[in-house]
Amino acid sequence: MRSIVHPGPVAVDRFQCVGGRIEHLECTLAPGASLLEAISGFVSAHGAQSAVLTLRGGAFEPFSYVMPAESRSTDHAVYFSDRFDAQGEVQLLVACVTYGLRENLSFLHCHADWRDAQGRPGGGHLLPGDVVISQSIQASVWLMHGMGFVVDADAETNFSLFQPRVLKNQDQSQSPVAPGVSGYAVRVAPNVDVCTALEQACRAHGINKAVLHGGVGSLVGACFDDGRIVEPHITEVFIRHGVIEPGRDGEPVAAIDISMVDYTGQLSSGRLQRGKNAVLVTFEMVLEPVA
Repeated sequence: MRSIVHPGPVAVDRFQCVGGRIEHLECTLAPGASLLEAISGFVSAHGAQSAVLTLRGGAFEPFSYVMPAESRSTDHAVYFSDRFDAQGEVQLLVACVTYGLRENLSFLHCHADWRDAQGRPGGGHLLPGDVVISQSIQASVWLMHGMGFVVDADAETNFSLFQPRVLKNQDQSQSPVAPGVSGYAVRVAPNVDVCTALEQACRAHGINKAVLHGGVGSLVGACFDDGRIVEPHITEVFIRHGVIEPGRDGEPVAAIDISMVDYTGQLSSGRLQRGKNAVLVTFEMVLEPVA
């Protein structure tokens, strides 16, 4: 498994996990608002401060994004490209979003696949306040109660990153969700295989079967289970589908399908090979145990 050397001290905690309640809702994000405004309005109206989402269909105009890129200094092992501003309306194919707080204000992390006005495929990291919805987007939303994601400094990578935290609901009267734990906000640290980390988390919490919601992060290239290898090591990734189910021996086995763009602009997708895919900078998602 390939790895990356970051500038800061390696954190002891390689997998962060905070339990709480999740609430699944479907909604339509209407035209006219930025992606950040639209999601913030929906989540706060339902008494939550954090959520993960999957978005499908619809369009944006204007549309701004960045790509994964090599770092220009020793301050970071990897970085972002300069800003790109698409010409014309961009059709969204699918995206994953982590929504939470940064300095007590709304913020989100979104990786997406799209087609531009000329029909060319693209992928990357959306700039949440600078992409405006021009055609309605269908959203699957998993609201988080009692937990969520908060941007905090990460000494190892020298980035500010979403990290799981205990959070109080804004308005308990808005949410019918009963107390207890029905899901976990998780973050996987660099140089840890994302599949085996989730399998270990399931074993630690006595979970035999689970589904993943959201899923935004980066990997050191990729090894797919059909033998394909993505050699460029700087990537942006989102999860299309993820489950953990008992294998033949009864132990949890993760099956994670991803979409990815690397720093050369190559787009890739497929199922990750277990034990072969190290996180590059971070990977955040929600883990939901199922019967």
